[in-house]
Amino acid sequence: MVSFFKFNMAKISGKAACQLAKYGPGSGGTYPGHVFTKIAGQEAIPQLASDLKLGSVLITGTNGKTTTTTLLIKLMSKDIQIRRSYENNILNSIVTALLSQKGDLGIFEYGIRNLTYGIPDTVQRLINPIGVVYTTISQEHTQVAGVKNPFEDYYKAKKLLSQGMEKGAIVTNCDDPRTALIGLDKENDVEVNYYGIETDAIEDIGDNTIECPKCGKQLNYSHFYLNHRGIYTCECGFKRPEPNVKLTGVEFGSDKWILDIEGDLLNYFANKNVKFNLKLNVPPFGFHNIYNTLASITAYATFTPKPENIESTVKDIFNNLDMSFIPPGRFEVVDIGGKFVGLGQGDNGDALKINAMFMKQFIDAPFEFIYTTPDENEEEIFNDHFEVIKSMNPDHVIVVPGRQSIEKAEEYYNIIKEEYPDAEFYPLSYEEMDVRIEKLNELARNSDYKYVIMTGCGEEQAMWEEIKKKMINR
Repeated sequence: MVSFFKFNMAKISGKAACQLAKYGPGSGGTYPGHVFTKIAGQEAIPQLASDLKLGSVLITGTNGKTTTTTLLIKLMSKDIQIRRSYENNILNSIVTALLSQKGDLGIFEYGIRNLTYGIPDTVQRLINPIGVVYTTISQEHTQVAGVKNPFEDYYKAKKLLSQGMEKGAIVTNCDDPRTALIGLDKENDVEVNYYGIETDAIEDIGDNTIECPKCGKQLNYSHFYLNHRGIYTCECGFKRPEPNVKLTGVEFGSDKWILDIEGDLLNYFANKNVKFNLKLNVPPFGFHNIYNTLASITAYATFTPKPENIESTVKDIFNNLDMSFIPPGRFEVVDIGGKFVGLGQGDNGDALKINAMFMKQFIDAPFEFIYTTPDENEEEIFNDHFEVIKSMNPDHVIVVPGRQSIEKAEEYYNIIKEEYPDAEFYPLSYEEMDVRIEKLNELARNSDYKYVIMTGCGEEQAMWEEIKKKMINR
């Protein structure tokens, strides 16, 4: 424990940095935290975190972290003043939120790509969260600072964020074998609330079997919901836990979806089980956001200090939801004079498949796939992407580099060309992003096909938003 003088000096300096950050470039999301830890050291963070009377909740996973955090913030803010941080996935962003905001409960997104940079066990020890929320864990985002890390290390890093917990609750996706095992392994230490899907109305395409995270043998799936998420068992005895919060029905419409959700879980602060039944009207926000919806509702119902508000608050938030809660670059279908172009970010296997499943609802004639490729050392992402492309079986394929390496993009193109001999390749430079954006827009607009899907990797959100703006404005 640091001295009283050093701690208070660090706190005063950090708060002053919060004021200065308002006038500097960027959001100042990490600078005040850096100032605090530079003066007092990381070991002063527990003292700062103790300002939270109720504690903090950390949200992690491969995909869905930001959206789940955003939704959880909307829900929890109805009941209590909170301190929050999202998109800045490092420890100093949490420290900044502790310094700059007021509230009794912290809700913090925390992305982890490896053990060295993510320091998950250190973060757990310093922040001492009452909750960790897991979205899903898959084999993307394992490259850090140009170095590809073993997936086993990446998975271990995610587990370490909750492994040392001795109080509180874990909220985790039971349809994902990897996140389910994290919950099962902690049931003797903390409460675990699972969420998942229980309706045949959602069914994925293809065989997405993965190895059992417990014994390494192939899992047996009776149903796939989305990629490796589904109903599974293993001969070692490992199987999908029963969800505490589950989607039991869904109606898909062109302008809204109706979700039926049932819940029966332990509320941490009331220390008793609460039940709820929900029928929600939400925008057609994509299959992946059904999981983000379930994750946020489960986390809210677990950690709200006002469990009597669960049904009314959830209905109020989700029945008035619009697409603005989704980060920029999201996949959308644009009608340009009778031609339907589905475009948006799909920089991993999950995302591209979701985009494809969404687009399939519109296609009733031949269509073209404009694919933007991953980079070097991202072969796993390409392999997942290629399986999705083949499952859609487009009538024509165009390949464009999505990241920096034109040479690697051409390698990916040559693999695609073996399956689609008339595929075309446009070696557009990353350095000339404006030219790339203009050409992608032109390719979609001038396509001979009524339906075009354009997705894959890119300059994250910015590229896709700019293409959409050009397409809509013209």
